[in-house]
Amino acid sequence: MSTANPDPDPRNTPGLEPGGGVPTGDTPPAESSTSEAGPWNEPPRGWAKGPLIAILFLAVVVAAFFLVYAILI
Repeated sequence: MSTANPDPDPRNTPGLEPGGGVPTGDTPPAESSTSEAGPWNEPPRGWAKGPLIAILFLAVVVAAFFLVYAILI
């Protein structure tokens, strides 16, 4: 399977000086502003309370076990 090289050929890329440099004030090729990085998506919420309650419950059970064990011995 043959694929084309995704990198542009520096000899044919406009805006590059010999040696690959970019003229002062010019934007390098394949670079754009970060203002259009993509849409902002809110992270999903609501599922974190369940695992937190389960972890706290497990911690209380373990602490109670050791407390009872210490009292009985």
